[in-house]
Amino acid sequence: MRQSSAQGAKKAAGLLSGHRLTGLLSVTVIVLVVISGVLFKVVSSTTTSCSTLFVPAFFYPGPQWTEAVDGKQVPRVLILDLTDTGAGAAPEPAFQSVVKIAKAAGITVLGYSSTQYANRPAAQVEADVRHYKAWYGVSGVFLDEASPYAAQIAYYRQIAQYIHKISPTAPIWINPGTYPARIYMTVASVVMAFEGPYTSYEHIQVPGWTFKYPASRFANTVYATSQSQWRTALRLAHSRNAGFAYITDGTGSNPYGALPAYFQSETLADAGCKG
Repeated sequence: MRQSSAQGAKKAAGLLSGHRLTGLLSVTVIVLVVISGVLFKVVSSTTTSCSTLFVPAFFYPGPQWTEAVDGKQVPRVLILDLTDTGAGAAPEPAFQSVVKIAKAAGITVLGYSSTQYANRPAAQVEADVRHYKAWYGVSGVFLDEASPYAAQIAYYRQIAQYIHKISPTAPIWINPGTYPARIYMTVASVVMAFEGPYTSYEHIQVPGWTFKYPASRFANTVYATSQSQWRTALRLAHSRNAGFAYITDGTGSNPYGALPAYFQSETLADAGCKG
């Protein structure tokens, strides 16, 4: 995902500097995918069709976390990110506490790790995997700033194999921010196939092969989405076979530094979802 959340949140709290997420989430803690993501089922308009909403939580533990985790309709997935690239050098007690609360609420927590488009040494990403598991007990991993090109698949296959060596059933989210070469479906549980503003989301082209897979294999993240647009964005996500969607009105270098103003409306929509 883009400019980070976790660090940005921490910086705001006077603790750290900022993070970065390739296209999506550099969640400060779990994407609330904390791979900085939270998930909810949201009604796609007035129909019974639903997409599961995930939230990149790129903010420090505090009111935003409380709102996301303590609501009647809690997220299903959170992404945890502590530095520009991943887990950092040591565990942070504040995040350990909120992760415990999130897990107790039944939320899946993903640990954020940037791959820098396959340019970051795999050993560093693997260290993030170990640290997230040991320090926070995460359920899976969110690989941000992923390459979409088939030429780099060996790099991601190696990391995926390592993740499953540490946690055999761990979900692996990969975020190229666009539709990647189809071969990435062999290594990712979920592909973040879009990350960008609503104005761009309206016009994207979805490859035909996408519809040969369950919607649960794809996620879309749409920022700079107004109060009058978020329901339409969710309808579009559903029509594009994206089983996971995060819609926010956030803008700037870190659109994920706070929950959207209409967050409660999204959770209320979830309450009426029958899809």
